[in-house]
Amino acid sequence: MNNCISLSALDILFTKGRIMILGMTTSTFTFVHVLLSLVGIGSGLVVVCGLLTEKRLDGWTAIFLVTTVLTSATGFLFPFHQLLPSHKVGILSLVVLAIVIPARYLLHLAGAWRRIYVVGAVTAFLGVMLVYYLLTTTRTL
Repeated sequence: MNNCISLSALDILFTKGRIMILGMTTSTFTFVHVLLSLVGIGSGLVVVCGLLTEKRLDGWTAIFLVTTVLTSATGFLFPFHQLLPSHKVGILSLVVLAIVIPARYLLHLAGAWRRIYVVGAVTAFLGVMLVYYLLTTTRTL
């Protein structure tokens, strides 16, 4: 008999009274989410410095974009009852990244896409920084 009952498409499961997210306890999932956030912040800082010095940092850029998408997406998997400011920033970040990633990898920063990429990448970085700052100072997100 299966002790896990799938409650939603988000794969949030209850196992023996504990909330599980993607098969992880809430604390483990939180650790993974925070780790992704910190990697995104660190690699984003390197990418922004590269943008300021006109250096193309392909590896760092890929790490930044992947971890920032994962950070924003995993933020929605935590149980919540109302739309919080962190969710709004996450939505904005995912919309911006949906433009930034094709600008970088499909359109190869041609023409106006270079500026769109730079503004979008910096916006996504600042969004992750804002949520991290708010979470560490207010604990209300």
